[in-house]
Amino acid sequence: MAEAFSNGPASAIADVPRVRALLIEAAAEGHAVSYSGLLGRLGLAFSRPKMRALCRTLDRIDADAVVADEPELAVLVVRAADGLPGQGWWTGHVAETGYAGAWVGPGAMDEVERLQRIAFRFWRDR
Repeated sequence: MAEAFSNGPASAIADVPRVRALLIEAAAEGHAVSYSGLLGRLGLAFSRPKMRALCRTLDRIDADAVVADEPELAVLVVRAADGLPGQGWWTGHVAETGYAGAWVGPGAMDEVERLQRIAFRFWRDR
């Protein structure tokens, strides 16, 4: 637990209130953010280990959102290459919703954009 209060990279990635605030800001402005862009906003360069750590924080943020009856925010964090969330988001989404579509392509983009619009509307009106 002491690491959560350090000034190192792990503390920035695991700072749930800070990451959540950045995602709410993006939602209120109506746009997604790339994994590398979000890490950059935390003052960090992209690496796969940092991205995986960030995904754990995103899972926590979405779990808290369910309890607060708010829309998920992790769906706003996407790959720069195709604008879609990574595999970890999809596996969680399938487990929670039973979504049976593809994780890439037009159907996947439709699902992501649908969920992003919900977040955009919710946070724009706050």
